Amino acid sequence: MFDRDRRPEELSSFAAELEKLGAEGGPRVDDLWVVEDLSWSGSVASATLALASTERLRVGIGIAPAPFRNAALLAMELATLARVFPGRLVAGVGHGAAEWMAQVGAASPTKLALLEETITAVRGLLTGATTSVTGRAVHIDGVTLVHPPAVAPPVVAGVVRPRSLELSGRAADGTVMAEGQGPRAVEAALDAIAKGRAAASPDGPAAHELIIFTHLYVDDDPARVATATAPVVAEYTQWLDVAPEDVFLAAGEAATAAGRIRSLWEAGAATVVLRPVGDDPLGQVRAALAALAALA
Repeated sequence: MFDRDRRPEELSSFAAELEKLGAEGGPRVDDLWVVEDLSWSGSVASATLALASTERLRVGIGIAPAPFRNAALLAMELATLARVFPGRLVAGVGHGAAEWMAQVGAASPTKLALLEETITAVRGLLTGATTSVTGRAVHIDGVTLVHPPAVAPPVVAGVVRPRSLELSGRAADGTVMAEGQGPRAVEAALDAIAKGRAAASPDGPAAHELIIFTHLYVDDDPARVATATAPVVAEYTQWLDVAPEDVFLAAGEAATAAGRIRSLWEAGAATVVLRPVGDDPLGQVRAALAALAALA
């Protein structure tokens, strides 16, 4: 992940360097994810920079808040990227942080409906179909994209709570799980997603990818690990409403961090997105890749 606190002008070189990792053998990076949090950077612009700076990496948007985005306009933006960079885009959509949405006058009293209807509309438009949605929150009347992509990118839902996870299983091509959650949360999410998929219409998504973000910090000194990750633990203790010891991190010496990454795969995550902590994100990723190679 390109961390939101890094300067936008660093993204192009970061993406290019990330793509080189593993080029001479061993594990390599397959995805680069960008974020859209209020007051930081716009995700479509960030994704464009990352895609234009690389040739192979899949670039994920994690996530565009549905209250912040008109569904038709979002589909137009995504279609352009998917046409120019075919097969390399994953479009994440979510509820958005409630306090941020309220701050810009975009709070919604129908959060679940808004997200599901947005995903449905965007997925329909990206296929090139003439799309109409008359919902509680989204209204689209017979819109057809003039330049749809040859292959529609997956539209995934960035969600946390059980009802939203069911929604994701029912309506989206995948689910993005936020940082701080470990293997037990992955297993619980898969159960909720399965309920949603069981209730999906026959023309719903054919497959579902579970993607999880996790903070990465590799260091042999436990004191430095604790100091570096303390702000992360404090933030996610509050946001996830869990005890500090239950905030999951891929942190510690290299083998420990790699083992924790692997535990997410073993629990059922298809894609693990690392969010490096500190001033040397590429160095952190290199250390994790080397440790994962040693575990193979």
